[in-house]
Amino acid sequence: MAQLFFKYGAMNSGKSIEILKVAHNYEEQNKHVVILTSAVDTRDEVGYVSSRIGLRRKAVPIFSDTDIFEYIRDLQRKPACVLIDECQFLNKHHIIQLTRIVDELDIPVMGFGLKNDFQNELFEGSKYMLLYADKIEEMKTICWFCERKAIMALRVENDQPVYTGEQIKIGGNESYYPVCRKCYRNPPLGETNRDNQA
Repeated sequence: MAQLFFKYGAMNSGKSIEILKVAHNYEEQNKHVVILTSAVDTRDEVGYVSSRIGLRRKAVPIFSDTDIFEYIRDLQRKPACVLIDECQFLNKHHIIQLTRIVDELDIPVMGFGLKNDFQNELFEGSKYMLLYADKIEEMKTICWFCERKAIMALRVENDQPVYTGEQIKIGGNESYYPVCRKCYRNPPLGETNRDNQA
């Protein structure tokens, strides 16, 4: 029986690598998969899943007016699985469409993304994935500054922490660090940069 899965984690927890690995495992068994990603993420062109270790793959971009359910329903070849990267950027109606793919088309859907933003508020897509997913799994990584588990994203500008502003600002390690709760409140930014330059 098909289910909706949500795999979330802080930045650098391997979400994009995992989605590419899952796709490879299906395709190695000659099973068709569809990979989609939010069109909001423009770090490596629109419509690509890219990992920090250099792996990348073309994906179907999801715009605000994209009907994911209709797209999957109308495919000539039914996929064995639908994989979605950056699902934190999706809207509520997209998540409802994912539930319809599972419930009406009997196709498993695996969504990967961040849970919370840099102000520790839920992204819209993540909120509804947490509400509607059949299975939820945390992908773990360690804090940028210490050995604790990273559960938050620290936004930085000019080597200073940023705690206010627009929810979505696309960026990588130059703009965000995965951090624990303690280092989120008091990040040792200057110390870490001095250590990295030594």
